[in-house]
Amino acid sequence: MKKKTVLIVILVLTLIYIAVITIVPKVLDKKHNQTQQEPPYTISNEALEFYNSLDFVSDLHCDALLWSRDLTKKNDVGHVDFPRMQDANMALQAFTIVTKSPAGQNFSKNSSDSFDNITLLNIVQGKPLSNWNSLFKRAEYQCQKLREYVDDFEGNFILVKNQKDFEHLLNQRKNDRRTVGGFLGVEGGHCLEGNLQNLDKLYEEGLRMLGPTHFFDNELGGSAHGISEEGLTDFGRQVINRMNELGMFIDLAHAAPAMIDDILSMTDRPLIVSHTGVKGTMNNSRNLSDEHIKKIARNGGLIGIAFFKGAVSSPEIQGIVDAMKHVKSIAGIDCIALGSDYDGSATMPFDVTGMPLLVEELMAQGFSENEMRAILGENVKRFMLANLK
Repeated sequence: MKKKTVLIVILVLTLIYIAVITIVPKVLDKKHNQTQQEPPYTISNEALEFYNSLDFVSDLHCDALLWSRDLTKKNDVGHVDFPRMQDANMALQAFTIVTKSPAGQNFSKNSSDSFDNITLLNIVQGKPLSNWNSLFKRAEYQCQKLREYVDDFEGNFILVKNQKDFEHLLNQRKNDRRTVGGFLGVEGGHCLEGNLQNLDKLYEEGLRMLGPTHFFDNELGGSAHGISEEGLTDFGRQVINRMNELGMFIDLAHAAPAMIDDILSMTDRPLIVSHTGVKGTMNNSRNLSDEHIKKIARNGGLIGIAFFKGAVSSPEIQGIVDAMKHVKSIAGIDCIALGSDYDGSATMPFDVTGMPLLVEELMAQGFSENEMRAILGENVKRFMLANLK
């Protein structure tokens, strides 16, 4: 009798878990990745005509791999998937990996010891048991998941790992604008779990960009939202040196100012800030100082302007362009890129198909056609051609 009772309990719990992983992931995705406006969007003919004339649009930050939606299908939740990239004329998207997020996450001060929201998310999404307690396995899994989506998209998505892949993407798009591409990045070197060899393993999985820290301090050094406010640790320096050897992109988003200074002092390779605001229009610990903007620009780097409240001022579409205008005024146009932070648990003014709305605001604020082309993708194209191995 007892054995039968145990089996019944196990069956009931199994059915409950199946129901949870079937229903809850989409509910959470819809709750955390909202838009202020729902498509289809009302866009002026002038802005739409110019946007559709662009042959290369790129965005430097999207966390879509964190969620359970099938990126090969057009979804009614979230901000990005492959078909919506096609509809949006989006040529290249950075798919960035999140492996840990502290409960109560905020811009000012977070502890690495806080409860981790991503552990719970992996459980309710029905991810492999190996993901439940390993940050490295979470990063590895998301790299592999993107490759699975690429395989399922029947040749219409190109995963960019080197210059040859990127040139292939550019050539394919000359013949078929429905061809889209992406590359892999990760937020926070804590996914390396203190082991430098794990960087090489993730590189083999296709990872080409890494931000040393995310919302809390880790083995590599201080976060802009952490406690220590420190620069690079010895391990952090080892990671940066190895990234330079591999030709990986160093992402300064979320790095403490002292860490940014350390990295600028030890590398002459161009750097990326994949998603950020600027202190010149929104002064908080999340955003980039004028001094660092100028140094990154002089180094040939890219600054991806994020789309969400807190990174930029409200209303957000105007705030995005205000931040771009500030960067232009102190460092020129060649360093500015899009860094939306799509699907990053933030409400966006529009999903990826609403990009022409940004063109309307750029036009309203007096940006020229050449400047808009640079911001929307040509700067990224030039950077990739110059810096991909």
